[in-house]
Amino acid sequence: MRKMTFLIPVAVIAVVGVLSSVFVVDEREKALVLQFGQIKAVKQEPGLSFKIPVIQEVVRYDDRILSLDTDTIEVTPSDDRRLVVDAFARYRISDVVQFRQAVGAGGVRLAEDRLSSILNSKIREVLGADQVTSDTILSENRAQLMVRIRDQARAEARSLGLDVVDVRLKQTNLPEQNLNATFARMRAEREREAADEVARGNEAAQRVRAQADRTVVETLSESEREAQVVRGEADAERNAIFAEAFGADPEFFAFYRSLQAYEKALKGNNSSMVMTPDSEFFDYLKSDQVAQ
Repeated sequence: MRKMTFLIPVAVIAVVGVLSSVFVVDEREKALVLQFGQIKAVKQEPGLSFKIPVIQEVVRYDDRILSLDTDTIEVTPSDDRRLVVDAFARYRISDVVQFRQAVGAGGVRLAEDRLSSILNSKIREVLGADQVTSDTILSENRAQLMVRIRDQARAEARSLGLDVVDVRLKQTNLPEQNLNATFARMRAEREREAADEVARGNEAAQRVRAQADRTVVETLSESEREAQVVRGEADAERNAIFAEAFGADPEFFAFYRSLQAYEKALKGNNSSMVMTPDSEFFDYLKSDQVAQ
């Protein structure tokens, strides 16, 4: 009985020891086996692994691509126009041994602080380089600048056991104190352009109206000239007809002209006419004989 009492605690301790010596490495992570802070084994393949209970411990690190948002910083391109830049990076732990040696027990948080400092330094260095203006940063050429930032940050982050996969500029804006001045300048430029367009439009309208007035005057003048020509030709033809009629029968011509005079004198509102008794105006009304 005493023997059984002794064996049960031993068995329990043995089971606990076996269980504490076994650990599983997930496929999404890497693990280090540490003994008194020193690296004794690197477990990068997923599966079951063993360690010495109590003496050794397991530290796990994420093997996936991680994300890091940098703090907003101000940069000054070569044209001295300050910009507020906000970026983010994608990175992964490529060398867990070097990573552990670089950051120690600080882990991912300390590594991200150091990586953020590296990124901010490279952003200032690349965006503040010669021939890099604010227009370049705000244009489609910013993709080339992001590649340069990534490559330079990757080279420096290798000392931390990190691989910088990508760097992106999320926002690139003017500082708040410069926005109002910039908007006012843009508004003034647009208003000046609008005034120039209005002035050019008025000038073009004046030219069109002047041309139209000139065309009207020329058209009326030409029409009047043609009308005068037509009237002159008609008068000439009429006079020729009258002359021919007069030459053919002078008495009938005189009678015809008298009838025209009667028609014009006696129509409309003419209700009275004062004439001398011996006037020749009504000769054809007095007698059926032609006056001699």
